[in-house]
Amino acid sequence: MGLFPWPFEIGNLSGDRFERVEGLVDTGATYSSLPASTLRRLGIEPTETVEFELADGRVIERLLGDARARVEGKEVITIVIFGDETDSPLLGSYTLEGVRLAVDSYGKRLIPVRASLKPVC
Repeated sequence: MGLFPWPFEIGNLSGDRFERVEGLVDTGATYSSLPASTLRRLGIEPTETVEFELADGRVIERLLGDARARVEGKEVITIVIFGDETDSPLLGSYTLEGVRLAVDSYGKRLIPVRASLKPVC
């Protein structure tokens, strides 16, 4: 699993309010996670509650919502977790796949990738 800092922006669905955050790229996280207060300040509201199993086997409930994310100048609508206030923002794999960036854990960087599906001609 790779964990290293990376800046990104998070915004509301209409795209008129964004905030830059310093998050951790977490190759073990599916969804990006931000403090709930940051998401609510941007006008992002929860849409559902989901159970997550932690690495230690505990199961917790978290609120999810939809947001816009900008990473390396690329923008995508993504799913975000309303995290605890003391948690660092996380940039998860779902968001990274949406902006077509892969993780180089050794070099601690993000690298562009092409889409993995090709149209049938």
